[in-house]
Amino acid sequence: MNSERSRWVALAVLCTGMLMIVLDVTVVNVALPAIQNDLGFTQSSLAWVVNAYLIAFGGLLLLAGRVGDLVSRRGVFLAGLAVFVLASLVCGLAGSQEVLIAARFVQGVGGAMTSAVILGVIVTMFPEPRERAKALGFYSFVASAGGSIGLLAGGVLTQGINWHWIFFINIPIGLATGVASVRLLPRDRGTGLGRGADLLGAVLITAALMLGVYTIVKPAAELGWGSAQTLSLGGASVLLLLLFVLREAKARDPLVPLRIFRSANVSGANAIQSLTVAGMFGMFFLGTLYLQRVLGYDSLTTGLAFLPHSVLMGALSLRYSERLVTRFGARATLLGGLVLIAAGLALFARVPVGGSYLVDVLPATLLLAVGISGAFPALAALAMSGATREDAGLASGLVNTTTQVGAAMGLAVLATLSATRTGHLAAEGRPEAEALTGGYQLAFLIGTALVAVSIAIALTVLKPERPEPAEDSEAEEELPLSVGL
Repeated sequence: MNSERSRWVALAVLCTGMLMIVLDVTVVNVALPAIQNDLGFTQSSLAWVVNAYLIAFGGLLLLAGRVGDLVSRRGVFLAGLAVFVLASLVCGLAGSQEVLIAARFVQGVGGAMTSAVILGVIVTMFPEPRERAKALGFYSFVASAGGSIGLLAGGVLTQGINWHWIFFINIPIGLATGVASVRLLPRDRGTGLGRGADLLGAVLITAALMLGVYTIVKPAAELGWGSAQTLSLGGASVLLLLLFVLREAKARDPLVPLRIFRSANVSGANAIQSLTVAGMFGMFFLGTLYLQRVLGYDSLTTGLAFLPHSVLMGALSLRYSERLVTRFGARATLLGGLVLIAAGLALFARVPVGGSYLVDVLPATLLLAVGISGAFPALAALAMSGATREDAGLASGLVNTTTQVGAAMGLAVLATLSATRTGHLAAEGRPEAEALTGGYQLAFLIGTALVAVSIAIALTVLKPERPEPAEDSEAEEELPLSVGL
């Protein structure tokens, strides 16, 4: 196999690993009722099947990305796959609540290690701007469409066999990905730990992120954002984050060099990523609930309802995203995509009680598919635009961290406000379907507002990209976006 072809095959291998990680979240969501009945979870304890994974995943992404820079991105990717596959086996064999929750936490560790370094590997494998834009479009499709594909896969596996297979299916996929990665991924050596690792910084940022994600998914979601427990834990998380920033500003060899945030495009893109994912999360989570609890769909039919969204997003991401970014620039492509995402969420906000799939649901999902296929490859390019080769893993971990924190925050905020609105409508004597729909409509409106804030940030913070400079030794040290205007 020639080197040119092997790079693209290696990209497919990396994206297969990412797809396995992304699928795991929504596949588990679909299977939660079956898991609850089989293992005897209460409604409150059932949330830990998801939360245990999110806390480990969100808390370790930055650390895993930086370890990849210092040691080996290929090595971290392979180690993460091994941990994820073994934890998936234990999840599938779990016969008690405690074993499943513990295995889900370990699965989150493996997921963080695997996904944190993928973007860093991609941008080093594809230094030419047009090729990089195409590669990032493929990656973004997998990362974005995996959620809706997971709904379908979860319905098929749970209804066709049993919930254990949503975890067992990871084993052959993970093993095949690992074998192909050993053969195809380029060997790399990081900058090394010779001058000492920033252990204190690692402890502070991991503790801050884990505590922050825990606060969002547990006390904030269950007790409210103004509760004493939420405020105290949230304050502790912010304090740990401030201590981490102080540590990194003074450390001789920081875990996270603060220079990465000097780029307006990098900082702005990560802020947009977090807000947009938070707003969009309602489409998958609350949209699923609307289809099932209001329109009466089962889990398999719900998955099929999102299939056109995935197919359209795949076709656009793989064929046109790279051309748009190359022709118009990442900033302009991002703005167009965000406008379409906001329009799709606004359409969702008007779904009626007796809604029709073809009239009220499908047009919104297709608008979102078009918007996502343009916005997320552009966001990935902007978020990686200021990273040097030495910091590519860190920048990759940062992108994934903002995504996960945005998803967790979006789930907590939108689900809480939706439930509160539904409770108020039910107290007024409204029928159950009407009360539920009113709560979902509010959540979609808030999601639309979050994406509108993202548009404002894109207009005011992001800078138009500069064309690729001529052959230059200094330019080769950077990984600039350079997609032209």
